[in-house]
Amino acid sequence: MGTISLSTGNAKRPAVHSARVCVLAGALVLMSALAGAQETARPAAAKPQEGFLAATTRWLSEQVETINSGFKDARSKVENFGREAGLAAKTTADGAKDAADAVVRIPKARVVTGHEKCRLASNGAPDCVAAATDVCKARGFSSGKSVDMTTAEICPPKAYMQGRSNGENCVTETFVSSALCQ
Repeated sequence: MGTISLSTGNAKRPAVHSARVCVLAGALVLMSALAGAQETARPAAAKPQEGFLAATTRWLSEQVETINSGFKDARSKVENFGREAGLAAKTTADGAKDAADAVVRIPKARVVTGHEKCRLASNGAPDCVAAATDVCKARGFSSGKSVDMTTAEICPPKAYMQGRSNGENCVTETFVSSALCQ
């Protein structure tokens, strides 16, 4: 039959190596030919492309600008948050003080009922502050705030006899029916 060779392939190695070198050399020649063709195909008026270093420098500058812009935005947001937190703290402190003052006055405060007509303000709206104070003063207190109000449509008797409860000659009146007195 035939002989079997037990070689490790060392005899074929120089041939494989020289084939690789030929393929590599051919690729280099092809690349240089393509580069030369591109340069001759470029119009004379076209700008030359910037180099790798210039492109990298420009890209890095853009990234630094983007990062700086992000930091400036973050800084302004943190400063705004600080201002808002300060305002909230001041408002909360003022609210707590007002609440504490109200709690101190609670033992002296009483809710009383009554029926006092609210006067009309200059803009035509009912002004019930004075009416609430009048209800409280009638019960021996010095001041008061309205807790409950009642509104009624007041018409002349002739309108009621005609079966109407609104219309001309009818007016809306507001009354304080209960007040928190101190």
